[in-house]
Formats: sequence, C-alpha cells, structure tokens
Amino acid sequence: MQAESINAALEAILFASGNAISLKHISEIMNIPINSVRNYMEKLIDKFDSIDSGIKIIKINDKYQMCSNSKYVDYVRKALNINKCSPLSSAAMEVLAIIAYKQPITKRLIQNIRGVDCSNVINSLIQKELITESGRLDITGRPIIYSVTENFFRCFGISSLDELPKILDSEEDVEV
Repeated sequence: MQAESINAALEAILFASGNAISLKHISEIMNIPINSVRNYMEKLIDKFDSIDSGIKIIKINDKYQMCSNSKYVDYVRKALNINKCSPLSSAAMEVLAIIAYKQPITKRLIQNIRGVDCSNVINSLIQKELITESGRLDITGRPIIYSVTENFFRCFGISSLDELPKILDSEEDVEV
C-alpha cells in the first residue's frame, strides 16, 4: 500500500470511528507496524495543522481522534444548537486536579486531601464524563476508585497526564 493510500485509509478510519482509536488497533486493521502507524499519524496531524483545516487530529495517550478545530467552535455550536458548556466550579476543578494527579484514587482520599465532602462534585464530574469509576480497591468495603477519561484529555487539550504542570514538592522549588 502506498503512503497516499495509507493516509487516506487512516483519515477514513478516524472519521468513521468518531471516538479515539488506538495505534495497536489501527496497526492490526491495516497490517502495518505500530511505529509506522505512529509516523503516519504524526504526519497527518502536521498536514491538518498546516492547512488551517476545520478538522484536527488529536492524540490522547496512545490513541488518535479526528475532531473539529477549536478555532471554529462557535460555528459548530450554532450549527448543532449546542449551548455553551457551563464552566467548572472551583470545587470541581480541585477534585478533577486531585484525580488527575493522584489517579487511581478513592473518594475518601480525595475528601481527606480537600477536607470536605465531595460526593456531589464527583457525581457532577462523572455526568460530564470527565472522570469515571475505574474499578474497586481490594480492601474492606471495596471502595470505588476514580480516574480521568478520554473526554478529560479532549476538554483540556492535552495528550497525556505528562503534560500537566509539575507540582512543586518543596519550598526549594519555589522561585522568589
């Protein structure tokens, strides 16, 4: 298969899938090594970025997804009759940050860090599909553990948790 055909097939797969699709899955579908798929995907990302397209390809961990370019969000919202999303409260941002940095994490540990009950905030973040129940701890009571979702990465425009700002661990890290 020639490079142009591979690029076209990748575009078709991403467009049709609607969701993020893993390199491994694409590699299996197209019978191409993962590293080659990764190279083609990076070139496709550059292609869409260079032509100022209304479509963008984003990377989420080891997955890729086609989505609309954020430059044109107002037009997309009008076309689809989508009202602006309500911003997250400071409590929701705190809980989301705790989960992102400490995941997987239980509600009890989140509450210990914040010092207040966060049940309603957690439920709200689940409804917004920013966090998900990712399992249960194998201890008494089997508490639910929470992690961020692919939607979290899309909403915050990051590819992985490595892109989050580093947390300052000691006073030595603080610049005066």
